[in-house]
Amino acid sequence: MGRLAVILGSNALGPGGEEIAAAAAAQGAAIAQRHSADGVFVLPHAIDHAATLRPLVEQGCDRVLAIGSVGSLRPEELGVGSLLCPDDFIALGLGDSIFDDARAHSAPGFARRWREEVIAAWSEGGQAPRGGGVYWQARGPRFETPAEIRLMAAHAHVVGMTIASECVVAGELGLDYAALCVVDNLANGLGEKEIGVEELAADRLINAERLREGLAAVLPRLGAVGR
Repeated sequence: MGRLAVILGSNALGPGGEEIAAAAAAQGAAIAQRHSADGVFVLPHAIDHAATLRPLVEQGCDRVLAIGSVGSLRPEELGVGSLLCPDDFIALGLGDSIFDDARAHSAPGFARRWREEVIAAWSEGGQAPRGGGVYWQARGPRFETPAEIRLMAAHAHVVGMTIASECVVAGELGLDYAALCVVDNLANGLGEKEIGVEELAADRLINAERLREGLAAVLPRLGAVGR
């Protein structure tokens, strides 16, 4: 079978990010960073997902484990540091596709069997992710308003700015796609403090160590080079 690709998100850009990438690469996985193009940070709404994913296909990858930083819409269920492997998403108003013909009329989604493998492997390796939930993709790059969060929370569990678009394009390229969402913050208006970049960075630093250890334990079970 093909090779495993690990796509890292913004939670791997700061301190500890190099260790996260190294933990994945050490197991033979192909590594990509969605927010980095030639060493320059790319804002969520400006990411070219096809440019991230096509090289992975060329490297012989057939499946993707995507790591994403998210805000929790349900603090009572998903606190900071929680993991979620979503089984559906909402991405209203986003028209992502590599096609400009009828092939764009697809029914996208996370790969069920691959999702189940990821959940099982991560559960054996330590902190078990929540298996199932809805990811709401906002356009970004700004944070959502408290009113927008109240609307989202009625229908989804976490909010982010990249995973749904990436999932659509991955499917069109023939890649099985599963996401592991790391709760780095409570969505705007749900925490005691107003959401800010500094607080978010502090929580990401704490979660980065957990993520590095988790990848090192889980990737051997997933068969990074082949299965």
